[in-house]
Amino acid sequence: MGRAAQRAGARWGREQRVLAAVVVVVGRVLFGLIFIVAAPGHFQQAAITHAAAHGVLFPSLLVPLSGLISFFGGLSVILGYRARLGAWLLVVFLVPVTLAMHDFWHVHDPTQGQIQMAMFMKNVALLGAALLITHFGPGPLSFDARRGR
Repeated sequence: MGRAAQRAGARWGREQRVLAAVVVVVGRVLFGLIFIVAAPGHFQQAAITHAAAHGVLFPSLLVPLSGLISFFGGLSVILGYRARLGAWLLVVFLVPVTLAMHDFWHVHDPTQGQIQMAMFMKNVALLGAALLITHFGPGPLSFDARRGR
């Protein structure tokens, strides 16, 4: 391979790495935003009442607590600061919320059942993404990468 081809290959490799790093940051932001945007709703009485209607125990405590877990987990992933821990917080948030609040198998109205099934599957996809972050981490453009984590 000639020198020009080697330089072109090195430049392409560097450009690909930069693009991949930027894509990972954008992905982290898009993923984490849903948790940050939804978190304030967990401090409203309507959310607590809705959770109580679904049979959630201690909703006045657990619903706001889930809002804190959602917010800090999402923020951690977005910043890439202790992102694996933040992703585990989101796993801890998603599993019980998905099972308790989107139990489409108990819904008798077909339209509501479809809506709850879509919400359930959305949360399953989010759970999958959180698990990927627990394994692979936040990527090279993150506080964790700068700290060598």
